[in-house]
Amino acid sequence: MKRRKFIAHLGGAVAALAWSPMSSAQYAAKPVIGFLNSGTPTGRANLVAGFRRGLREHGLVEGENVVIEYRWADNQYDRLPALAAELVGRKVSVIAAIGLSAPGLAAKAATSTIPIVFQTGSDPVKDSLVTSLGRPGGNVTGIVNFVTGLEAKRLGLLHELIPKSAVVGVLLNRKSVAAEGQLKDVEAAARTLGRQVRVLNASTDQDLDAAFGIISKEKFAGLLVTSDVFFNSQHKRIVALANRHSLPAVYAIRFYALAGGLMSYGTDLADGYRQTGAYVGRVLKGERPADLPVLQSTKFEFVLNLKTAQALGLTIPSGVLAIVDEVIE
Repeated sequence: MKRRKFIAHLGGAVAALAWSPMSSAQYAAKPVIGFLNSGTPTGRANLVAGFRRGLREHGLVEGENVVIEYRWADNQYDRLPALAAELVGRKVSVIAAIGLSAPGLAAKAATSTIPIVFQTGSDPVKDSLVTSLGRPGGNVTGIVNFVTGLEAKRLGLLHELIPKSAVVGVLLNRKSVAAEGQLKDVEAAARTLGRQVRVLNASTDQDLDAAFGIISKEKFAGLLVTSDVFFNSQHKRIVALANRHSLPAVYAIRFYALAGGLMSYGTDLADGYRQTGAYVGRVLKGERPADLPVLQSTKFEFVLNLKTAQALGLTIPSGVLAIVDEVIE
């Protein structure tokens, strides 16, 4: 039973995600957007389509009157500074920096003159992207999805489903700039709920194997997977591992639940990409980032995979069912 349907248009994805050199004449005729993302293009066609929808809201169509140069860090945060510098060297008109705060910080370090529109899941003031949300100042503004600010909410949902004396594993990528804030949020929520949590660090495939080995050995009762681009790129594998160990798990993004994960709670990422594209469009039309307040996403979605819940032998409390936006059967 679906209370809200998600529709993704994938047409033209391959062409959109692949970068091909343009002639100097084409660059002269059209503004160039630098698209800097900490993740990989795989599985993100609908998100990039959302970015292009935002551009179209301001009459900008890729390949017709605007060029987009895509740079993907492939989940390797240390690649971002070089990629940002490369876009600055290309003299792009604006940089869209997407994927928690790391791409925005890399772009900000690379230029103080080219406009930057970030999309992040953490607090941009705490991360030093801007000095305030209402008056960002300088050459930087953006969109906040607050995917990392919802870890306490996710732990609360998991708390409703598993024995209160049991240990919950927390999968965390300590290499992420958001990791410290995520850990503080989880620990504070655990204290409030009276839960025991065990943090498991993972930033590579081998780390994931080791983490689930510990989970299996120590018989954790549940798992919270924090929001991270590496985890997102491995979402199908993480879901398969959690289900193989009969582990109720909560995730940050809808596609985990679609892949068989028990449940996800987070912001609508496709809409966040659309908002980012729209802000880039406004900048290209002449508005200054300093005059554009940082927007906060207000679209949240709680998705429950009922088939997985049944396979895990879980009974979903009526209070949890009452707030579900979509049930996957």
